[in-house]
Amino acid sequence: MASGKPKKKNPRLASGRKRVRQDVKINAANTSLRSKYRTAVKNVEKAVLSGDKAKATELFAKMQAVVDTVADKGIFHKNKAARDKSRLSSKVKALAAA
Repeated sequence: MASGKPKKKNPRLASGRKRVRQDVKINAANTSLRSKYRTAVKNVEKAVLSGDKAKATELFAKMQAVVDTVADKGIFHKNKAARDKSRLSSKVKALAAA
């Protein structure tokens, strides 16, 4: 028996072939940005957990730019980006107050 996924057929029309080529490039770019977003958020969380106030505030500023860029491109929803920024902002502020 063959593998679970059926084999994809190549599009016949030139416009369809071009669309497939574009999709590959766009998918790679989106994957890269998605990874960058998650890494930026993780780095701030690690800095907060370690208790390093200066590093956390510096990474938070960089993270905001990455999150806004990714949300504007529509890779993550704007509300998810706002939620992540809000939660991390409150964690950084709590660290600064402590």
